[in-house]
Amino acid sequence: MTPSSVAQELVAYGKELAESGAAQVGGAFTDIPEADRLLKESPEAFLIGVLFTQGIPAERAWAGPYLLRERLGHLDLRRLAGEPDAVQAAFSQPPMLHRFKNTLPRWVSAAARMLLDEWDGDASRIWAPGSHVVEVTERLSAFSGIGRKKAVMATEILARHFGVPLQGLECGQVAYDVQVRRVFLRSGLACEDSVQAIEAAAQAACPESPGTLDLPAWLIGRETCRPKVPLCDVCRLGDVCPRLTWISVEGVATRNGRQS
Repeated sequence: MTPSSVAQELVAYGKELAESGAAQVGGAFTDIPEADRLLKESPEAFLIGVLFTQGIPAERAWAGPYLLRERLGHLDLRRLAGEPDAVQAAFSQPPMLHRFKNTLPRWVSAAARMLLDEWDGDASRIWAPGSHVVEVTERLSAFSGIGRKKAVMATEILARHFGVPLQGLECGQVAYDVQVRRVFLRSGLACEDSVQAIEAAAQAACPESPGTLDLPAWLIGRETCRPKVPLCDVCRLGDVCPRLTWISVEGVATRNGRQS
C-alpha cells in the first residue's frame, strides 16, 4: 500500500468517469432531467449553477438554475441584472432555493451584469474552444461568488463532461474541497492539509491531467470515505489505501464551494 498504488487506482477511476462522460452524482448533475438538460443547453445556466454550489448538497445546487427559472419564468440576463428584487423574492419564496438566501441573489444578479458587460451576454465565451485551462479558471474566479475552488471544479467539468477542447490540461487541478482533501490525506497521497499540498499531490499523481482526479476523489469522499464511519471495505481504494481514517478535515467546512 503506497501512494503510487493509490494514485494509479484513482487515475484509473478518473479515466473511467471521463470516458463515461459522468457529470457529478450518478452520472448526472441532478435527479431532475430538465435541470440537467438546461445545464447542458445553456452556458449561462451552468455558470449560475456554479454559484449555487456552496453549502448545500450537490444535486440541489445544480438544480438551482432550473428552479430559479421556474419561479421567475426566465433566465434573461438583462432582467436578472436589472430586477434584483425579483431575483431576491424568487430565492426567498418557500421552500428557499438556497440556504444563503441573501447572498446568492446578489451573486446571480452580479454575474448577469458581468456577462452582459464583459462577455457579450454569452457565458460560453469564457471557455471558448482553445482557451487555456488557467485562463478559464481565472476568468471564472473573477465572478463574485466563484473563488478558486469553484473555478477549478467548473473548468474540470467543462473539459470532462461537456467536452470543451481546452488547452493546458496538465495545468488543471483538483478543487480544494472537503471530500477531496479527506481522500487525499487518508490515502496518503498528501501529508498536509493545504491548497498547495493537495494540488502538488494531484500533480504528482497525474501530471498529464491533475483535474482528472477531482471527480473520483470527490465521489469516494462522499460515498465511502465518510467523515465518521468510513466504508473502507467497499471503497474503490480499499485494497490500496493505508486507511488513515483518524484524519479529519471537517473543521474547515465547505464555506467556499461544492460539498456533499
